[in-house]
Amino acid sequence: MRIALVNPAWDYTNSIYFGCREAHLPLELGYARAFLLATGHEAVIFDGQLEERDNQALGDAVAAFAPDVTVVATAPTYLFWRCAPPELRVPAEFLAHLDGRGGMTVAVGPHGSVTPRPTLQKLGCDLVVMGECEETIAELVAANLDRAAVSGTAWLDTAGELVARGGPRASTFVDHPPLSWPAEWVKRHHHHHHRFDGVADGPGAEVEASRGCPYNCSFCAKIDFRDKYRRRALAPLLQEIDGLIAQGVTYLYFIDEIFLPQEPLLRALAERDVRFGIQTRIDLWKPDMLELLGAAGCVSIEAGVESLTVEGRAALDKKCRMTTEELTDRLSHARRFVPFVQANLIETVSDDAITVERWREAMRAADVWANDPVPLYPYPSSPDYRKLWGAPDDLAWERAHAHYLEAFRQFSDIQEQMPLPLAQLEASCSHR
Repeated sequence: MRIALVNPAWDYTNSIYFGCREAHLPLELGYARAFLLATGHEAVIFDGQLEERDNQALGDAVAAFAPDVTVVATAPTYLFWRCAPPELRVPAEFLAHLDGRGGMTVAVGPHGSVTPRPTLQKLGCDLVVMGECEETIAELVAANLDRAAVSGTAWLDTAGELVARGGPRASTFVDHPPLSWPAEWVKRHHHHHHRFDGVADGPGAEVEASRGCPYNCSFCAKIDFRDKYRRRALAPLLQEIDGLIAQGVTYLYFIDEIFLPQEPLLRALAERDVRFGIQTRIDLWKPDMLELLGAAGCVSIEAGVESLTVEGRAALDKKCRMTTEELTDRLSHARRFVPFVQANLIETVSDDAITVERWREAMRAADVWANDPVPLYPYPSSPDYRKLWGAPDDLAWERAHAHYLEAFRQFSDIQEQMPLPLAQLEASCSHR
């Protein structure tokens, strides 16, 4: 069977999206391709950004491949499933250009995972995968596209009613095979995600050592996907990393929701000529492990602090056992071994502006970057959404979007300063 795996050409104009705009490796599609190839199918990834094609050209390329199944992502790589663009206009644009020439159409991503019916209606696709997608796609193809035989899927029947086979699924992940990427893609991947210590000296790449998080912070959108913490086997991970290094990659970004201290992995990385970046919680790292982290080649830490008060961190369900003073000391200690350390702050009612600015100045004096507190979007897959409105319904994204635009007048410095309502952003969705 022939399967097209599509990461569309993303456009973030007037979006609230606060993830990175650069091209990243579509890891979920990479895993799906690996599973499909292993069972004798022909699977090709089409990536609008990495291949520098717009959605019309992408649709024509997929049609020329003549697939039996076309899988399209609704978020730009697993790294951004937790902060995906709320609007579905980009995958809808691709599917409109594909215009029925791609066989069965399947959408994967956070939108279909939490709100399958409106995702199907807006995209006009045949099926959505609920939850992590790589194993479900492989099972769907193995079942000869019998959607009723595969759990974690949903579709609309002839009367327009939702039919769902179970709920969102989680992949095993721990034994996922090493991924490989076209040499041309790697050569074009100039971006070193979240690296600020120097200019890129070779291609970058994204990898995944663990998935999910053992914590349940109120703002984190992971309930319906990438939730349960799992750690990948070291051997295939290192095989993947060695393959990337052989292709010239000099920087890796671990997309793990929370990169926890793993001494065997760090010691293995220390033996390789590669730098890397992570996102983590600084309160989970002891001083000696931070020293090893730096020795292993880490040049970028994005550390979630979120609030400067015990009350603020408790309101966010951080389960943090350190005081602000202890967090400050640990961040400063990390900076002695890692060239760039960032402390992430969230806009909370318990943190007054003067206190925040004084702390940011103190951090700057220690050469640690602390961002201006970011207003949070209540993603439907986050506990915050459920605290406000209960379980997500078919209007969950519209409700969250309207609330966000009403609650805030200033946004992060990487967002559009004039984001539009969701209905306007999705006006081009032909099946809306």
